[in-house]
Amino acid sequence: MDVAPLSTHTVPPGRQQEIMAKAKDLEAVFLAEMLTYAGMGDSQGSFSGAEGEAQFASFLRQEQAKAIVEGGGVGLAQSIFTSMLRAEGGSDANGA
Repeated sequence: MDVAPLSTHTVPPGRQQEIMAKAKDLEAVFLAEMLTYAGMGDSQGSFSGAEGEAQFASFLRQEQAKAIVEGGGVGLAQSIFTSMLRAEGGSDANGA
C-alpha cells in the first residue's frame, strides 16, 4: 500500500532563494545580538568612548554578523530555512 504525502506542493526554486535569504538575515540579527552581549564593539582605550562611537558600534556588529553568516555561520540559517520551507508545504530542504 502506497501512502501519498500530505502535500504534493513544492516551493519554486526562486522562492527557496528568497526563504534562504530571509533565514540568513535572521541568523545575522541573532549573531549581532550575541556579539553585543559578548562585548564586541565596546569602547576601550584613552581615545574611545565618544557619543558617536556608541551609535555606530551597532552598525559594525551587524556587518560583522553578516560576514560570519556569509562565511558559513553557525548553522542556524539552514535550520530556519528548513522550518520555513516545511511551513510553505515544500519537501525539498537541501538549501538554495
